[in-house]
Amino acid sequence: MKAIRVHQYGGAEALQYEDVQKPTPAAGDVLLAVRAAGVNFLDVYQRKGVYKGIALPFTAGSEAAGVVESVGEGVTEFKAGDRVAYASQLGSYAEYAVVPAAKLVPVPNAISDNAAAAAMLQGMTAHYLAKSTYPIQKGDTVLVHAGAGGVGLLLTQIAKRIGAMVITTVSTAEKAKLSQDAGADHVILYTEQNFETEVKKITNGKGVAAVYDSVGKTTFDGSLNSLRPRGMMVLYGAASGPVPLFELQTLNVKGSIFITRPSLVHYIATRDELLMRSADVLGWIADGTLKLRIEHIYSLKDAAQAHRDLEDRKTTGKLLIIP
Repeated sequence: MKAIRVHQYGGAEALQYEDVQKPTPAAGDVLLAVRAAGVNFLDVYQRKGVYKGIALPFTAGSEAAGVVESVGEGVTEFKAGDRVAYASQLGSYAEYAVVPAAKLVPVPNAISDNAAAAAMLQGMTAHYLAKSTYPIQKGDTVLVHAGAGGVGLLLTQIAKRIGAMVITTVSTAEKAKLSQDAGADHVILYTEQNFETEVKKITNGKGVAAVYDSVGKTTFDGSLNSLRPRGMMVLYGAASGPVPLFELQTLNVKGSIFITRPSLVHYIATRDELLMRSADVLGWIADGTLKLRIEHIYSLKDAAQAHRDLEDRKTTGKLLIIP
């Protein structure tokens, strides 16, 4: 079978299109034919070696939807022919993947393979950010960076569903339109406006209850300054690079604010939590409450180009790879 392998950490060229042996499911595992794989900044960080502990070589990708081909010993929840999806498991950039059954969720008939693959990581990330990390309350004002990105568009919709006022930042007028269509109340073109100044104007100097920041280095200081007293900075990515070291006393000076660096894996650590979040997200997509934007689709052999486009911020919405 074909797969995208990483033999050494590095740039997009580290993604190698290769022939590998088709895997066999061990006890507790499921073999699925991958129909669509999601592309995420998590994959970029893993390719670069930002996250330690991943043994080389490895098959890239951490999110997919597909059809069960066979199951290992002891698997009773799934059978051959079932449609499933997953996130947070290496090996999705391939024609076939072996995944622990405990990490799989059923895909409703009303949802396509592409939509299921697009929804898992970014959808459940938006879910935990809005529902658990900082549980948004009706009437809150929140700031969402990268408002036209995959998570940004979904997070905006979920926050509006709860009843929040949503401020987003984007880089172009085209992306501003996408963010507005997702429900953003105020969209700041950060390439032309200082987002910190604009947030203060919009909130009459009060600041926001929470900032959801996947950008990192270039937005960090402004994000902290955009918070109200006892507000929460949710740093869930670092697209522009890691944030600099800072003095913890800063949190006190800026109003006893909070900061957290969450990861999806810790918010779907139990089977019950995984099923709850995925059922919410897939259910909202099925009934039209949550709308996906799948903007870019690549073939498996073009995975490196998908990474380049993502890192160059040439994309909006979700990127998929079709084996």
